Amino acid sequence: MLIGEVARRSGVSARMLRHYDSLGLVRPTGRTVGGYREYTPDDIRRIFYVAGLRSLGLSLRQVARTLDDPGFTPSALVGDLIRKTEERLNREHELLDRLRTVDAAEPAGWQDVARIVDLLHGLGSPSAARRQQAVLAPTEHAAVPAELLATAILTESDPNVAGALRWALARAGGAGVANLASGLTSDDVDVRRRAVLALAELPDDEATATLTDALGDPDPTIRGHAALAVGARGGTRAVPTLVGMVVEGRNDVEAAETLGTLARDAAWADRILGALADELAAHTADSTVRVRLTQALAELPGTMALGTLRQLAHDDDRPVAIVASALVTVLEDRSDERTRDAAAGGSHRHG
Repeated sequence: MLIGEVARRSGVSARMLRHYDSLGLVRPTGRTVGGYREYTPDDIRRIFYVAGLRSLGLSLRQVARTLDDPGFTPSALVGDLIRKTEERLNREHELLDRLRTVDAAEPAGWQDVARIVDLLHGLGSPSAARRQQAVLAPTEHAAVPAELLATAILTESDPNVAGALRWALARAGGAGVANLASGLTSDDVDVRRRAVLALAELPDDEATATLTDALGDPDPTIRGHAALAVGARGGTRAVPTLVGMVVEGRNDVEAAETLGTLARDAAWADRILGALADELAAHTADSTVRVRLTQALAELPGTMALGTLRQLAHDDDRPVAIVASALVTVLEDRSDERTRDAAAGGSHRHG
């Protein structure tokens, strides 16, 4: 079969068939009287082999080596091709993500694009110092995309860089909550912790709602961070978690202070006092827990816990009794001082 017919049937151009011949990849077995290339069925079969291997991404040199190597093992070649293809796809995905990030930032000019690209390169550095520097670099010409910062937060393990990222995200005006919220669904507890720490520094309602959802996280540290943030914003759904933190001794001082702030709401004051009293009754055998709960009572506003503390001052648990007695003295002194101040103010007004 002559070269034109072979080209028509195989889909390989005559020009490429001549190139195969020059490389020794597919040499026609015969020649006509006039010197034209003449291909046998075996030659055509080899052309199809070449085309098939080329479709897998092999170079012509690799194809020649593959076809002429009697020890060739397809599995090794295919495995190598898979690895290289995955690497190429990863590079393409990174480029696509980078382009989408630039597009989402709506750059006004090439200076904006350059700043975003510099940030992307900096965040990809293996050096924590370089990553931190990239985040804290001056942003005179372009705002840092909040979505980019939020995504970087979820993967940043260095505490200094993570702190810089959270600071930059907070300055970005509360955007990026959706990206952080996606981190709270991760199976990786470290990713969820990073997400909740960043959300705690965003004061908007969307962040508060997301933090409230995090109160149900199985990790106690995540629940604790969420409870302190939600409680500081007046969210009473954090109360059970905050009481639990006092019991368990996890950030118990901060939890008690937050409970004291929430107890300023008259609708919740008695509930919080009751919750702490219930825990005191439930942990009769654990003096350390009961001391923490006793101290937490003193954080409640005014003298609302004074009656409970007076009872505890006579508790059979001596450490609890000592702490409660001391706190009773402090609260009574404060009460007396306020009474004197009020009386003095009244006398001045009458005078």
